[in-house]
Amino acid sequence: MKTAVLLEPETFELQDRPRPSAGPNDVLVAVRDVGICGSDVHYYEHGRIGDYVVENPLVLGHESAGEVVEVGENVTSLGVGDRVALEPGVPCRRCSHCKHGNYHLCEEVEFMATPPHDGAFTEYVSWPADFAYKLPDTVSTTEGALCEPLSVGIHACRRGDVGTGDTVLVTGAGPIGLMIMEAARAAGAGDIIVTDVVDEKLSFARERGADLAVNVADGDLESAVEDFTDGVGADVVVEASGATPSIESTLDVVRRGGTVVLVGLASEATVPFDVLDIIDNELDVRGSFRYKNTYPVAIDLLADGVVDVAGIVEFESSLEDIDDAFQRAREPNVIKGMVTF
Repeated sequence: MKTAVLLEPETFELQDRPRPSAGPNDVLVAVRDVGICGSDVHYYEHGRIGDYVVENPLVLGHESAGEVVEVGENVTSLGVGDRVALEPGVPCRRCSHCKHGNYHLCEEVEFMATPPHDGAFTEYVSWPADFAYKLPDTVSTTEGALCEPLSVGIHACRRGDVGTGDTVLVTGAGPIGLMIMEAARAAGAGDIIVTDVVDEKLSFARERGADLAVNVADGDLESAVEDFTDGVGADVVVEASGATPSIESTLDVVRRGGTVVLVGLASEATVPFDVLDIIDNELDVRGSFRYKNTYPVAIDLLADGVVDVAGIVEFESSLEDIDDAFQRAREPNVIKGMVTF
């Protein structure tokens, strides 16, 4: 089977690897669509993300969906021909985190395209059936693959307790920021404010329903939010850019008693926060790491037409052209690219 393998930064090799078989509790999936995530691009450019280092050839891609072509002997929930979205993290199911339902915090999780675990830029993937979710006829495999970033948005909004009528500010108008915006609207948010430093992305966010879009490279975010909210501030601020100035600004734009959710990964582990500000305004500052129990919800939202994920895809590429696809995905004004089989 054809497989795109990252050998070193900015170097893919198309290899012919043996096709796997489905284990007793697995399904073998013919991959149809894989999204190019920002983390994929980061590994492609730098060969590492923080402590995760690409020390051996690695298959990238963790936003995937396809068609079941073989089922293991113990699998009864899926059959050959079913189209499925693959949740990319498989936990141990034995640790205290897993047993408490927080399987996304499992320290033994095997996550696609996170070294040393291979991802989905390959023709076939054998995957545990428990983490393969059947797609209804009305949901495409492109949308199924994008259940992954949508899940990030759903989990972030859950962490922020986004509710009916809330004013939500999302910093960063990339794929994750846009999916947070979709999830927030589905959760009942009233007004949504989006920030970025690229005008094209902000225009795109406006087209998708942002009530206010602010370019923080040449505008005063605090003043803009104060004017928009009549001096109150946002009920929930979700930081999705990972930019240090953006992280620092969250405390300036959230209302007293509000919530800040940190999703974007900063280049430096330590970012200064005004602790007295947090205490005096009784702010909740929460981290949001990946997701748990979100795929069924994401698929239902797609099937009901509540959210739009396919609309963020700007280009599709073949596996053979994966180098060109990653070069294009690096462009600052590009939202999302897909590799389609």
